[in-house]
Amino acid sequence: MKNTLVKEEEDKLEQFQNERINSFDEIEDSLKDLIKPLRQAKIDTVKYYRQDEPKSYSVVYGTDLIKDYIKDIKTLLEK
Repeated sequence: MKNTLVKEEEDKLEQFQNERINSFDEIEDSLKDLIKPLRQAKIDTVKYYRQDEPKSYSVVYGTDLIKDYIKDIKTLLEK
């Protein structure tokens, strides 16, 4: 019985660690998925300021907030 409990705990530990490690792959995939919408947002912003509303001070996309989030992510990854 004791060996079974130890084995279960080892399995739980291994599963936990694998999930933590695999999360990095998921994060990488999510970041890669942001490239296309980021480029499109830039194109939309250029079009808005140069063609649609050249005198506008409107914010088309919240780039300041996006940059803050990226800065926060970098901070979380520092040791």
